[in-house]
Amino acid sequence: MPEHRQTATTPFFRLRGRTIRIFGRSFDLPASRLARIVIGILLILGGCFSILPVLGIWMLPLGFMVLSIDIAFIRRLRRRVEVRWTRWCAERRAGKQAG
Repeated sequence: MPEHRQTATTPFFRLRGRTIRIFGRSFDLPASRLARIVIGILLILGGCFSILPVLGIWMLPLGFMVLSIDIAFIRRLRRRVEVRWTRWCAERRAGKQAG
């Protein structure tokens, strides 16, 4: 039986198709491309007003993830950031184990 291995990081946000997983809870996004783009833009705008209660910086990455479903430029940027973050965490973990 293969051993289950965790990835280098446990993501706070995970995107699979039109389903987004946030802190262990799954949410289905609308099938309409326009609705997803509007939701993503509203999340980013809400993140810009992070000084207000409820609205916060957490909305920025979530908004970019929602937009990355439909906008190729943002999707490529998100994937690059994910790869760099995973490598950085793996290097850091390897450094802690070696030292």
